[in-house]
Amino acid sequence: MGRRSRICWIDGAVGPRFVLVNRPVVVGVIALSFHRAAAAVVQRVLGKHGHEVVVVEAAHEELFARQALGEIDVLVSAWLPSSHGSYLEPYRDRVRVLSPLYDPYCVWAVPSYVPVRSVADLVAPEVAGRMTRAITGVNPGAGISRFSARMVVDYGLDDLGYSFAPGPEAAFVERVERGVAAAEWFVIPLWRPQYLNPRHGLRELEEPKGLLGGVDAACPVVTEEAFARIGSAAMTELDAVRLGNDGVEELDTLITVEGLTPLHAADRFLVAHPLLSGHLPA
Repeated sequence: MGRRSRICWIDGAVGPRFVLVNRPVVVGVIALSFHRAAAAVVQRVLGKHGHEVVVVEAAHEELFARQALGEIDVLVSAWLPSSHGSYLEPYRDRVRVLSPLYDPYCVWAVPSYVPVRSVADLVAPEVAGRMTRAITGVNPGAGISRFSARMVVDYGLDDLGYSFAPGPEAAFVERVERGVAAAEWFVIPLWRPQYLNPRHGLRELEEPKGLLGGVDAACPVVTEEAFARIGSAAMTELDAVRLGNDGVEELDTLITVEGLTPLHAADRFLVAHPLLSGHLPA
């Protein structure tokens, strides 16, 4: 099993480079709950092979910029090609992209009690008259936020008073919880996997203009230097891990609803879904 990993969580913000003893593996995590969920499984795989791990959290663009500078060994995860492809492209020739952990995609969704099927329906007078027109999102570097800002304009929603504002994850979650509790009519830009989907039975809207980027592949990205240092056994196992969207939502729920730490959630999840030749059920 190798030695047990020492896990240190360090908030993002570009600063001094790390001075590390015994060259731990630096795992970069996009600062959202479901990314923490997937990253915890990655940490356990690395720990199984004797690697000490340091975890760095940062916003989307910053994390990719830090990996380009050599500060991040393993980035969890790049959504390719749509959401994060432009962030990876400047240094794509200096990394290895592993097989996807899951297959994310962006959506606009409504609570089950809102009788709307399509984003295009949001302009109908009987809908716009009841819908809360302030649309809340997560941080501006997220693919869903970039897509949503464009959708408000391209669907003519801004002409009816709709607006989109990105913000911190906590405000985004609070907005959904508050809206559902009040039986409010609202639309929320989000994605799968995200624990709010199964928790509240949110219903995906059709998006006829195709502005949400399609289905991505959520892939760990490893620098060439780190790939060699981590070793073929660990890399082979990590490349074989397959969580699936349902698995990430299960992990995310353990963290955000049940209050487990990411690593404790990973431990419980891996007991329930033991690795078989490196694979977890999709």
